[in-house]
Amino acid sequence: MLRAADTWKVLLAGICSLILTVGLARFAYTPLLPVMRAETWLTVVAGGWLATFNYMGYMSGALLAASISSLHLKYRLYRVGLVLAVLSITGMAFTQNMVLWSILRYIAGLSSAAGLLIGSGLMLNWLMRNGHRPELGIHFGGLGGGILVSGLVSVLMLAAHLDWAQQWWTLGILGVLFFIPAWLWLPEPAPASAQHKHSQQPPSRQWLLMMIATYFCAGFGFVVSATFTVAMVEKIPALAGWGSWVWILVGIAATPACFIWDRVSRRIGDMPALQLAFVGQIISIVLPAVTGSAAAAVFSSALYGATFIGIVSLTLTVIGRFYPDNPAKAMARLTLSYGVAQIIAPAITGYIAESTGSYQGGLLIAALVMSVGLGILWKLPFTQPR
Repeated sequence: MLRAADTWKVLLAGICSLILTVGLARFAYTPLLPVMRAETWLTVVAGGWLATFNYMGYMSGALLAASISSLHLKYRLYRVGLVLAVLSITGMAFTQNMVLWSILRYIAGLSSAAGLLIGSGLMLNWLMRNGHRPELGIHFGGLGGGILVSGLVSVLMLAAHLDWAQQWWTLGILGVLFFIPAWLWLPEPAPASAQHKHSQQPPSRQWLLMMIATYFCAGFGFVVSATFTVAMVEKIPALAGWGSWVWILVGIAATPACFIWDRVSRRIGDMPALQLAFVGQIISIVLPAVTGSAAAAVFSSALYGATFIGIVSLTLTVIGRFYPDNPAKAMARLTLSYGVAQIIAPAITGYIAESTGSYQGGLLIAALVMSVGLGILWKLPFTQPR
């Protein structure tokens, strides 16, 4: 019989894997970018290219995850992703060469896909195989925890007056601490003959395409706020200098949100819960567009953290339930659309902000796109299989 302690060790492994591969390998670059620009030759354009290479690595990892069916191969790639995350973080401290930095950010993107997509698929498989509810809320708490950890560590390292290389070193050492449980405590999948094949008929192609479109809209709304929240906060006189702390607030709100959204979905159903999360994120996007209030900016940041993470958790959990034999493959297809939105949306918002001197237009477009996604969600319950 599986002990409760063993269950929590497996869940902790998943949380640590997300903090390492997403929170540190991917998100820590955001608070470190101003320091790198101030202390190295890195320009605004070069910094943007490094972010692009990271997205390219993530998209490449999603394509790879979508093409693999073997759980044992995925388990090996998951572990490779953990190693790559530590190496890509630590390696940033050893060079100022643009080519090497680009390669390291690309590798960090690959590791993020391994942790988020492959790791989540393995976790869902383990939950169902061991008689647990197929909910990933606790596991996805690692996403919010990753934002929180990266933000707090950044503030503490700045307070300690560490230079840019020392900060990457510190993050690498911290990454090793999360690497250990992520490596040791996520069990290898059972042999193929022992895997239970589910007889559930997968959804129609129309249903999957509608979910992909919905997740694209979610990605559009997510990245606009993720990219420009700190910049928008810093433009409010009452909050000048508090941008990093507001980003920490996003992480604080996001950390328990997945667990809470799991409970909400139990009470009202998956799709109504997902619709509610969309409504909440639309409100978080519209608020800073229509008011310059400091209180509204703080509230919208917290609401954003609580809702974007709920959308990710609920969407991937729903996909995992409908595709129980190979959840990572279907998850990866949705993630590709989410990633495409993350490439398109910041560019559109940046051009609008440059021409108008305000983020208002970009935020309103993001809210409109999210509203389209909400409309698709209202249609989805009538097309999904019973």
